[in-house]
Amino acid sequence: MDQDYLTVSQLTTYVKRKFDYDPYLERVFVKGEISNYNPHRRNSHQYFSIKDKGAKLSVVLFQREGRKLAVDLEEGMSVLAIGRLSVYEKNGTYQLYIEHIEPEGLGQLYAAYEQTKKKLAEEGWFNSELKKPLIRFPKKIAVITSPSGAVIRDIQTTIERRFPIVELTLFPTLVQGDKAADSIVKSIKKADKNGEFDTIIVARGGGSFEDLFPFNEEKVALAIAQATTPVISSVGHETDTTLADLSSDVRAATPTAAAELAVPVLTEELGKIDLTKQRLAQAMQTILRQETERLKRLNQSYIFRQPARLYDGYSQNLDQLTDSLIRTTEQRIKTSQQKSQFLDRQLQAYSPESLIRQSKKDNERLLQQLISASHHIVKQETSQLNYLIQSLDHLSPLNILGRGYGITKKEGKVVKSTSQVTKDDHINVMVSDGTIAANVTAVSKNDPTNIISEEK
Repeated sequence: MDQDYLTVSQLTTYVKRKFDYDPYLERVFVKGEISNYNPHRRNSHQYFSIKDKGAKLSVVLFQREGRKLAVDLEEGMSVLAIGRLSVYEKNGTYQLYIEHIEPEGLGQLYAAYEQTKKKLAEEGWFNSELKKPLIRFPKKIAVITSPSGAVIRDIQTTIERRFPIVELTLFPTLVQGDKAADSIVKSIKKADKNGEFDTIIVARGGGSFEDLFPFNEEKVALAIAQATTPVISSVGHETDTTLADLSSDVRAATPTAAAELAVPVLTEELGKIDLTKQRLAQAMQTILRQETERLKRLNQSYIFRQPARLYDGYSQNLDQLTDSLIRTTEQRIKTSQQKSQFLDRQLQAYSPESLIRQSKKDNERLLQQLISASHHIVKQETSQLNYLIQSLDHLSPLNILGRGYGITKKEGKVVKSTSQVTKDDHINVMVSDGTIAANVTAVSKNDPTNIISEEK
């Protein structure tokens, strides 16, 4: 019975072979809406879905096919996809392996144009702040276009008619086909790097949207916007608007209009110069006439007829200033003399001789005061000393001994109590005129009450 059962791998392999060998599934055309698309994985393999209202189909877009896309895919975009159906054995799902995919209802080139236009606009390459003004009187102009065709002839004819003194240089460039964009960028960078051109004209005649598409590529628009030389763009007809037109400094409707914008009309400029010369001559004649009349008026004025009158007022002012200076000087001298006399008197009052004499008198007076004070102090101190001597004499132990008292010592120490001696101890008794050596024969203590009664 087990032989009737297939493993999951066997069944999946069988189904996959059915898909791979079915000629109707080898190349299918599917349209639907993109779902679960991750725009952050544009440079790697993409795994998403294409769905409609009734079903959803898993899709694989490998990196090699993704690089060929001129349009970035977006979530929810309706697309037309071409590819083959097969089974992914690992999880048993069937999926579409895309070979080509493009937006539905919108040409791939136009979608690429709109996306690039939006991107460059967000980055600010079309802002008016980047637009450079054209040189009014250019000396050299670079023309980037095809060397054959009506465009270069129209530009040359217009330039020769309007401003033949300018030097026109053609940079032969491919303006149609797969290699046109690189050729245009190369010519723009070459002309700009040269540094000798005042203006660059990028031009092409009319054509279909596909024919003009090289001028809608991002690298062409950036090359024009980043050029340091002012660029005039004239691509296609007046109704055509390319990214080259939007990124250029000035857009012209036709190549002839581009040439007219690039240069002025020489005859008109020469006429302006002649008119300016005439106006300048007239202005100079008017100024000369006015200055001549002014000179006549000045020659007739009293200043030139009687020049001495110019100095009358100054001479009078000089006399007044001189008198005022003399008075001020005399007053200052008088004030200085008075101040000098005052200082001289002060100096005499504080002369060294006077100060020395006064100092001697002060020294003699202070010396007398010092001697008198010293005698008084010595007298006071002598009296105080005598008083202290008398007081000391009254308190002297010798005087006490002279009244019949004695001092008893044992081994050099004063005996103050009977408890300090015993019988047969050797003692010394100091009296007023010497010392008595003795031995203790007996020790007896007095009754305090008897002493008190005796004293009474």
